[in-house]
Amino acid sequence: MEFGAFVPQGWRHDLVGIPVEEQWAAMQSVATSIERAGYTSAWVYDHFHPVPEPTQEPVYEAWTLMAALAAVTSKVRLGQMCTCNSYRPPSYLAKVAATIDVISGGRLEMGIGAGWYEHEYTGYGYPFPKPSVRIGQLREGVEIMKRMWTEDVVDYAGDHYTLEGALCRPKPLQSPHIPLWIAGGGEQLTLRVAANHADYTNFGVDLDQFNHKSTVLAGHCDAVGRDFGSINRTSNFNVAIAETEAGVEALLQSYRDMYMPLFGAEMTEGMLQRNWIDGGGMAGTPQQIIERLGEWKEAGMGYAIVYFAEAAYDTTGLELFAREVVPALA
Repeated sequence: MEFGAFVPQGWRHDLVGIPVEEQWAAMQSVATSIERAGYTSAWVYDHFHPVPEPTQEPVYEAWTLMAALAAVTSKVRLGQMCTCNSYRPPSYLAKVAATIDVISGGRLEMGIGAGWYEHEYTGYGYPFPKPSVRIGQLREGVEIMKRMWTEDVVDYAGDHYTLEGALCRPKPLQSPHIPLWIAGGGEQLTLRVAANHADYTNFGVDLDQFNHKSTVLAGHCDAVGRDFGSINRTSNFNVAIAETEAGVEALLQSYRDMYMPLFGAEMTEGMLQRNWIDGGGMAGTPQQIIERLGEWKEAGMGYAIVYFAEAAYDTTGLELFAREVVPALA
C-alpha cells in the first residue's frame, strides 16, 4: 500500500490564525515535511469556498499550488483530490497539467471528478447542470485530456466540448500519459467512466461501501473488457494520531477548540463524529490505525491519502504516521 498526505490550503479551515503573508510558508513547510517523511505523494483539494460553511478564510487555488509545490519539492508526487472538471475547459486543463508535469520532472497525478459544491458553481458563475450532464462532461473531459497528452493534433466533437486542431506541447514527461485518478462513486455513470479510463479510483466511503463500490466497478470493467485488477482503488482518511489514547483525546479536543469559535458546538461535534470517528475516520494510536487500515488493505485498497487537520501548526502526527503506520502496511 502507498500513502499520500494533504497539504493544508484553507479549504477545511486549516490555516486559521496564520497571517496571510505567512500561509504559503506554512503550506510549503508541510509539503517538504511530507516529502522528507517518505510519503509517496502530496495532495491539495480543488475548491474555492471553505467548508463546512463558506466563510471569509483564504482558500488557495489548486493548480497554482501544483506549480508552486513542484518548484519547492524534488521527489514527492503531486496531486489534486480532485480537480473539478467544470471549473476549467479540459483542453486548457490538459495544457496546464502537461506544463506542470514537465516542471515537476514527471511527478504529477491527475485527479478529476464531476464536481458537486453548488455554492462554488453559483458564486463563480458556472452552470450547475444535473449530475448526468456533469458526468457526461467528465467523460468527455477525460477523453480530451488523454488525447491532448498523446496525439499531435486533436479534433474532438462531443455533446459538451468541441476542439479543432488543438495542440499540446510540451507533452507530459510520463508515458503513456499522466496517471488519471477518477474520483466519485456514482454507480451507474461515474464508475463506468472509471472502468474505461481510470488508473486509480477514489471512493470517499466507509469500508462496507468501499467493498460494494468495488464490486460495482468490477462489473463495469467486465462490461467494457477492462482488467479490474489494473485499477488501483484508493480512499481518503482523516487522521488524528498520537502515541497514547489520552494523546488522541487531547488532539480531538484541540480540534474542538479550533472549530468551536467558527461553527459552534453542535456543528463542531457533528464534524468530529463524521470526519474522525465514523466511516473513514482514523482517530487512534499507531497500532489501532494499523489494524483498521489493514482491513482496508485486505479489501483491496492500494493507496490511502491521509489528512491531518493540525499539520499547518504541528507535523508531529504526520511524522508519527509515516514512521509507524506506513512501513507496517507498505
